[in-house]
Amino acid sequence: MTTPLAHVPVLLNEVLAALVPRDNGIYVDGTFGRGGYSEALLSAAQTKVYGIDRDPEAIVAGRKLVDTFKPRFKLLQGNFGVMDELLAEEQVSSVDGIALDLGVSSPQLDSSDRGFSFQNDGPLDMRMSRNGATAADIINKLGERELADIIFKFGEERHSRRVAKRIVEARALTPIKLTKQLAEIIRRAVPRSGDGIDPATRTFQALRIYVNDELGELSRGLLAAEKLLKPQGRLAVVSFHSLEDRTVKEFLHRRSALTPGASRHVPANDRGPAPSFRLLTRKPQIPSAEDIHHNPRARSAKLRVAERTNAPAIREYAA
Repeated sequence: MTTPLAHVPVLLNEVLAALVPRDNGIYVDGTFGRGGYSEALLSAAQTKVYGIDRDPEAIVAGRKLVDTFKPRFKLLQGNFGVMDELLAEEQVSSVDGIALDLGVSSPQLDSSDRGFSFQNDGPLDMRMSRNGATAADIINKLGERELADIIFKFGEERHSRRVAKRIVEARALTPIKLTKQLAEIIRRAVPRSGDGIDPATRTFQALRIYVNDELGELSRGLLAAEKLLKPQGRLAVVSFHSLEDRTVKEFLHRRSALTPGASRHVPANDRGPAPSFRLLTRKPQIPSAEDIHHNPRARSAKLRVAERTNAPAIREYAA
């Protein structure tokens, strides 16, 4: 017996096609969210699936899926960046497929008390795990230059210095604690562009990435996936902005030897370690117009897929 998907994740059919779920295979949904990929993997074959999420609310919401599919499904609270360690605690050392759906989930965005979105007013939190410094802590405590660097690096906001200056000026009068309060400060600093994107979007993205160390988590997760996947095991990663996609692309190209130094004309002894991945998508797959119509948040999604080779994991890659 299965339950209908409460939330259909982006590029679900493409991810399933990439992972090729089969009976007795072991799969990891490293970003469980509300369980869309997990449920689809469990329904496609007699698989064993481990869902991972650092958000305690996702763990609570996933209990119904655990009850429906036990003993084939287990939900683990933690970071996908250490999925190899989490799976080792379950006596699992290798898996057949891993799905990663990066960034913030729809339930997190839609919940005003989480502070991820400025569409509804709420506390400037943005923590996926509910632990550590909040976005409000960052906004109210860091220096102007450090704030500008964060906004530029993680939000690719070319007006980052102006935004940081306005934030520091505003917080000198009163602490910045609410999402709409911050959004209005940013809008006064960043001119509205013709693309329809709210001027606050890039700064909010930057703060979210910084608060949750999302790019560091992604780099660690890719390394963990490389260790966990069996030969011919598949990795499917869905990203939503250029920083994520670039990290995935560069990792997989490096690991599949698609780098300038990997020419077949270079002597074998000078080529470095054998490739640990084989690319299955040279260019990322993107959602169809129909997908975007049903879920506008899917418009920037990109899926990259790679297959593990027989070569050992390459230890010298550093995030």
